[in-house]
Amino acid sequence: MNFFDKLNQAIARNQSLLIVGLDPNPEMMPSRYCKLEGEGSSIDGLWEWLQFIISETKDLVCAYKPTFGFYKALGAPGLELLDKTLAAIPPDIPIILDAKHGDLNTCTLFARTVFGEWQLDAITLNPYPGQDLVAPFLVYPGKAVFILSCTSNPGAAPLQQYPSSESPLYLHVIKEVKNWGTPEQLGLEVGTTSPEVLASIRAVAPERVILARSIWAEGGAELNQILKAGLNTSGDGLLIPVPQDILGGEQLAQQIKLLGESTNQLRSQIILEGSTCELWMPDVCLLEQHPHQDLILQLYDLGCIMFGNFVQASGATFSYYIDLRKIISNPQIFHQILYTYADILENLSFDRIAGIPYGSLPTATGLSLHLNHPMIFPRKEVKAHGTRRVIEGNFHPGETIVVVDDILISGKSVMEGAGKLESAGLKVDDIVVFIDHEQGVKERLQANGYRGHSVLTISEITDTLYQAGRINEEQYMLLAEG
Repeated sequence: MNFFDKLNQAIARNQSLLIVGLDPNPEMMPSRYCKLEGEGSSIDGLWEWLQFIISETKDLVCAYKPTFGFYKALGAPGLELLDKTLAAIPPDIPIILDAKHGDLNTCTLFARTVFGEWQLDAITLNPYPGQDLVAPFLVYPGKAVFILSCTSNPGAAPLQQYPSSESPLYLHVIKEVKNWGTPEQLGLEVGTTSPEVLASIRAVAPERVILARSIWAEGGAELNQILKAGLNTSGDGLLIPVPQDILGGEQLAQQIKLLGESTNQLRSQIILEGSTCELWMPDVCLLEQHPHQDLILQLYDLGCIMFGNFVQASGATFSYYIDLRKIISNPQIFHQILYTYADILENLSFDRIAGIPYGSLPTATGLSLHLNHPMIFPRKEVKAHGTRRVIEGNFHPGETIVVVDDILISGKSVMEGAGKLESAGLKVDDIVVFIDHEQGVKERLQANGYRGHSVLTISEITDTLYQAGRINEEQYMLLAEG
């Protein structure tokens, strides 16, 4: 999984744009961790403090950012501390090594250490040696770099603001570094207390993730102003640092939770004011929570599950209707749904992805881009002009195709699509859908030689909606009876 996919998953899972610096700074270490006796006592205290920070924040942040300089300053014990700290971070939370590396002579070796040996996800780099310094880090698939673009240090102003405040050097730097890597490879590190500076950077780089710094400095702008200036048009693309001075508190989890809720509330307001795409936030907490609870609730809240008398494509009449086509207009939930499909597909063996027209074509396209697998699709009807092809896209007979669709009701349409693929000499073993209507449809697939996989079943959706109070008992029974 590449860095930005891992980051987006952590953002969605923890509903957080917050990142935490894991900096073993003896001057900031709380007094309760100070050891008065014994050699190496300072290192022991720092380790206890870092462990506490990780344990308190692992469900509340989207990334960790250890500052390499602090560990180097502690000598060999500090590097040992870094190893232990990295090992303590949950594997599903990305790690950005804050190195500000700028030495051209050691960049290849350092890249091998950071990405090859330590298996970190991203690193901060200094842009001034040029693209030659960054290139060795970009050759590692799935890894990312954040280029130091601007700092809040007053002493840097004569350099950064040169030649004028209207055309400052830092904007020229950003325009140049955008040519060094794709948005999936290269983000920007921006230290500023000024919404105007952040807005000018966002205008130049609307597609880049910005790692913010120094926004909490005395005299800085309000968080609402920072978010308005730094978020992209989808309400994403900005990572907010947790203030260093709260990391020493004993009620750390509570403080960060409040900060995260405040950030999300402001973020939601900004999105509603400036975008047609709403940000959904959870509003229930169940003791026995389904792994995809938030996703199920979002489907209902977006109107993807409706009640009434609906005739299905098979001719059957149901007392409810599930319409997944609405998700393509909501990038937040569409992104989450793609990840749930990808979790299944990553365990399957196939050469190409095929979507069944027309409902699952956006999903198949997203998965093709996400998993870097080519896509094809069987036409619903063959054109009477042009190539008159049954299968669109390039393929080779004998290849294995995984078929994706949105919902399994009778299995008829998806098996028809699989049959068209097979008629072209392709092999179909697996069919992956988002929702399984159950009632033996997977067994029917198996009887026809296909393995069926689903993210959710209709009973899982029914139970979750009922437990969360989204549907009443009558609606629950309608869904349960199918």
